[in-house]
Amino acid sequence: MFVGLPCQYRNVTRYWPHRADGLPPGQRLIDVMPRFTDLPHLPPPEMPAEPRLEITNEGEPVDVVTAADLQALGPREHRSDFHCVTSWSVTGLVWTGVRLRDVLASVGITGAPAPYLVARGGDRRKAAFLWEDATAEDVLLATHLDGEPLDDRHGAPLRLVSPSQYGYKSVKHLVSIDFRSERPKTLSKEHLRARVALEERHPKLPSWSVRGPYRLLIAPTAYVAERSLRRHRAAK
Repeated sequence: MFVGLPCQYRNVTRYWPHRADGLPPGQRLIDVMPRFTDLPHLPPPEMPAEPRLEITNEGEPVDVVTAADLQALGPREHRSDFHCVTSWSVTGLVWTGVRLRDVLASVGITGAPAPYLVARGGDRRKAAFLWEDATAEDVLLATHLDGEPLDDRHGAPLRLVSPSQYGYKSVKHLVSIDFRSERPKTLSKEHLRARVALEERHPKLPSWSVRGPYRLLIAPTAYVAERSLRRHRAAK
């Protein structure tokens, strides 16, 4: 498919997914975890070195969670696979972090103050959750990936990781969580629950109808996102 590309573009093929056993419905395997974003031409945001997570309820302050708070909760390693809605998957990732429900419990939130919450990143990316999805056993606030601190490629300094949902729920550069009593607005292409096992890729369209168009976007999106990251780093 990529025969004839100029040399500088041929490494785009490393992001082309291939079939593999044991993946969820409609997913394909890639061998590296790329930088991936809706706006791949933009560099990652400038973030502080240490995590600082603001927790609010309808915009009203509840608490602030710091790096010291996370460390006090005893971060642990969690192995999981990552599944992007565009149909690429990376398997066997090891995240180090604290379960979101444990973080919330540490600030006194043990039951749902509201049925919904919105997680927001420093890149202005947002994701909406139901309480029960956000506080599932496998949802983490991660600070490390495969034994290394998160970098600007993968969402430093703090990333929400929800392995059972498609990747757009795993908000990078996490800075705030806000509880909402009414259902938050989401992008027209985003499913509120986005459960991988049920292939909830799109809120209205059947999954089979979006797999193909999404899959064509994987390699060029990852390539452009990585290129903008390299340029950003070189400019520092």
